[in-house]
Amino acid sequence: MMSNTTDSQSQELTLQVSRVIPAPIEKVFNAWLDPKFLAKFMLPAAGMSAPKVTADAREGGSFSIIMQVGDKQLPHGGNYQKIAPHHCIIFTWESAHSIDGSVVTLNFSTTDQGTLVELIQVKFYDEEAKSAHEGGWDSILLHLGLLFNPNKKGND
Repeated sequence: MMSNTTDSQSQELTLQVSRVIPAPIEKVFNAWLDPKFLAKFMLPAAGMSAPKVTADAREGGSFSIIMQVGDKQLPHGGNYQKIAPHHCIIFTWESAHSIDGSVVTLNFSTTDQGTLVELIQVKFYDEEAKSAHEGGWDSILLHLGLLFNPNKKGND
């Protein structure tokens, strides 16, 4: 049985990852709301695909991303809480590996190299779950960058 302290600590765990994407802010922002683009970069691990993606990209709308590894399907979804064009997207994050009430915030800003995407996710079961999500989001941001700069391989 978990103690209240552990429950409270789980609620407070936060991760933050960021990456500069070599593209205009409008294109990077819109990619997060377009199912065709989401299917190409929502790939948190090697060997994954996202064969089915839907998005009702409006505040109060929902999205669904079915990630797949081999024959195993991993459903993810959530609801858009805030969409501030070219600045911020906030959505709930629901999956078998996420705690109820987990929320992701994406902040977008222009840099000399393109668009800085800052991703913050709150609420995890424990540090291990937080670490796994951090690696997944980092991979997703890497794949997003490769969409706009296909000649670049791997990390900076």
